[in-house]
Amino acid sequence: MSLLKEFIKNIEQQNLFQKNDYLLLAVSGGVDSVALCDLCHKAGFHFAIAHCNFQLRGEESERDEQFVIELAKKYGVKIFVKKFDTKKYTEENKVSTQVAARELRYEWFDELLKEVLGTRYQVSGKNDSQENQEFSSHSTHHSSPITCHSFLLTAHHANDNIETLLMNFFKGTGIKGLQGILPKQRKIIRPLLFAKREAILSYIKENNLTFVEDSSNSSDKYTRNYFRHQLIPSIQKVFARVEENLINNIERFKEIEILYQQSIDLHKKKLLEQKGNEIHIPVLKLLKSKPLKTITYEIIKDYGFTSHQTDEALALLYAESGKYISSASHKIIRNRNWLIIAPTNTLEASHILINESDIESDGCQIDFELGELKFKKHPNGNDRISASNEVAMLDFKKITFPLLLRKWKQGDYFYPLGMQGKKKLSKFFIDQKMSLTDKEKIWVIESNKKIIWIIGKRIDDRFKISDTTKSILSVSFRRDTNHGVSMQRNR
Repeated sequence: MSLLKEFIKNIEQQNLFQKNDYLLLAVSGGVDSVALCDLCHKAGFHFAIAHCNFQLRGEESERDEQFVIELAKKYGVKIFVKKFDTKKYTEENKVSTQVAARELRYEWFDELLKEVLGTRYQVSGKNDSQENQEFSSHSTHHSSPITCHSFLLTAHHANDNIETLLMNFFKGTGIKGLQGILPKQRKIIRPLLFAKREAILSYIKENNLTFVEDSSNSSDKYTRNYFRHQLIPSIQKVFARVEENLINNIERFKEIEILYQQSIDLHKKKLLEQKGNEIHIPVLKLLKSKPLKTITYEIIKDYGFTSHQTDEALALLYAESGKYISSASHKIIRNRNWLIIAPTNTLEASHILINESDIESDGCQIDFELGELKFKKHPNGNDRISASNEVAMLDFKKITFPLLLRKWKQGDYFYPLGMQGKKKLSKFFIDQKMSLTDKEKIWVIESNKKIIWIIGKRIDDRFKISDTTKSILSVSFRRDTNHGVSMQRNR
């Protein structure tokens, strides 16, 4: 079967796009992208060309741009060209040249799909001299709009997929990475993944197609080139069919990933309890889950935690109440028999941690759902104990950090000030003749599984100030501030 027939068959079998869809082809001018252009042209697809000039190879970069412009003229299609100051981007963002080029081009491709193709392919008419214009148009083909879906097509092929698989394997990306390059990811389509490099080269030769050579492709300083020129040929000396074997493995790994994800979804359904904007996980149930480390990672990664934090999360299963770990957006808190994944710095958070380091000589302030709490540590100077329920004065030495600020729950108990015995909060609320609405607004501060203060109501007798108290933690409460949960030092 010819490459063209295989190309069309592959698109149809995988339902990559429809015949009348409008396609944006990422074209460098190299052998693979030239073949992709010719195949799309012969297949009768509607397409435009997008070319990135990263300005990294001097005259060679300008040569490539001009070649692609001429290629667009040959096929009678619209072309978009973008010049990037890649070196500047690399320096400002402190990333490698490879990373910079990838980020720049895909950001621009996304803009083209949304702003150009998504608006019936109308362009602004600006040129590059007009405030770093995002693209330039060199053709006006398809002047009548085509109302259909639009996709970005790249020329990645089977050998690129093999290289990606091996790089992901050595980077330790897990099963997901072993799938290699996916044929379709949202608006990005790779319709040549079925074809090996030799088949594409043969197609180029048979159809007398010209292309340009990127001199950087010969340099092994780039990771992909090292795999292509050094590692894979070395392996082929031992396993002659290594390419075919790895292509087959990619297909197996794709199916394994499906089964893997189905299993993870079942575990999440059994373990995760949604409570407001928090996730509650029963510790004992999680401990019985196998494989524990993998399941834990798959749960926590959705909340900004890295694979390197998995062991820290596992340690919480054996930690005291109040211990926690943080990501940029969430905390995982050990609270009695639960792990609680709670967003940080949001009004909706119902579990907030206060560390001893937060309470310095000048104190700290926390805004939460009910209002404002001010924490301050100071020496015992025979302070007059406040009679207000809005102020708690506690023996600092008796407190174990971190403190946990949370909503009360059924089963909670404390030792009311002035009493020797313990009392459930639910019974205390009855004695206080509190309404259901009032009870729903109750928050507590907890220290090492012990409630030290029912905010605005009463402290725990075990934490009261005595004659031996050397330092005091005072906590004052002011109702009805309209702030989200936050923490700041007093000025």
